[in-house]
Amino acid sequence: MAAKSQICSIWLGSETGILKGVSLSKKQAFNFCEMSCLSRDQEVCVMAWGDSHESEVLVGSVNGTVKTFSTDKGIFTATRECGDPSQGRFTGLSVTESSLITCVESGLLKVWKEGCTDTVEVNVGNGICRMQQNPSQRHRVATGGKENPLKVWDLERPDKPIFTAKNVAHDWLDMRVPVWVKDIGFIPDSDKIVTCTGHHQVRVYDPSTSQRRPVMEAQFGEYPLTALSLPASQDTVVVGNTHGEIGILDLRKGLVRGCLKGLAGAVRGLQCHPSLPLVASCGLDRFLRVHSLEDRSLQHKVYLKSRLNCVLLSSRELESSSPDVSGDVEEVKAEEDEVWDTMETVTEKTKKRAAQKGETAVNGIDGKKKRKLVKTVK
Repeated sequence: MAAKSQICSIWLGSETGILKGVSLSKKQAFNFCEMSCLSRDQEVCVMAWGDSHESEVLVGSVNGTVKTFSTDKGIFTATRECGDPSQGRFTGLSVTESSLITCVESGLLKVWKEGCTDTVEVNVGNGICRMQQNPSQRHRVATGGKENPLKVWDLERPDKPIFTAKNVAHDWLDMRVPVWVKDIGFIPDSDKIVTCTGHHQVRVYDPSTSQRRPVMEAQFGEYPLTALSLPASQDTVVVGNTHGEIGILDLRKGLVRGCLKGLAGAVRGLQCHPSLPLVASCGLDRFLRVHSLEDRSLQHKVYLKSRLNCVLLSSRELESSSPDVSGDVEEVKAEEDEVWDTMETVTEKTKKRAAQKGETAVNGIDGKKKRKLVKTVK
């Protein structure tokens, strides 16, 4: 398994609890799990890199465990109980130099220090949908959820948030606008934070100013947004919604630059490559797709047989050669053929229709056919 895991550049977590690795250069996909003890309790909720060398993948499951997978050895090396299933599933998972940070739907954020049984607990509010770490300041995290506005926390001083967003003004009917933060991203080399909401809004906040309301707001589509990711270029954001639509929005003007096509189900995971103009997406249609952000073309498409929740990209090159869509399409077709071949063939309706056609042919001869038969007899 070590040889298989070392060539994988994309990692995905599925509803069935399977950690999947994909090698785009070899055009292969692998399952890393113990198939004999799979259950719905092991559904993968969140994933994160365990170290800066990307030699470990942290996998958070519904049952409250966090597993450590070694990409060098190709096996799970550790399991840690980090949550109570009664408090909801994980909404965020991240690491610092000497600690692990977890957050669940009930709003309980915990800092697990290495080599110490004591944990730092912070109540960030109910209904949390996402906890995201600041990549440049790893001791700071942002949280948000349903009727829980965007908050930024300094885990070195976790008594109160250092920034709390203020809701936008009432709408044109003078009614309060509901709050529903679905995903969060920190804009690189900046203090700004971008969020997407369950009411198809994309907002940008700037905690460095005195303004607590968003400095920019845009809308995409008509359906709830589920995920976002920031590409290497700092002026755009990629968002996906519950109807399989992925859009590229301009953060300076608040306009939609374009859309990525080909999806057939809700988007659950999005991640842009840290250096290349590529974005990987996954969701309910069981496909991993890699699009180019330059011409918005589909570069790779891989069928993975399970509904997917999250995706994690390696910072290295995803492939050694130029993209070849045809090879991926052939692989997908082979997977689809395998699925259809395993299905049972239903023949009852076919026999019934054939019998009906036979009766019609015997009893239902029209006038033209009768005339032809008469002429033949004469």
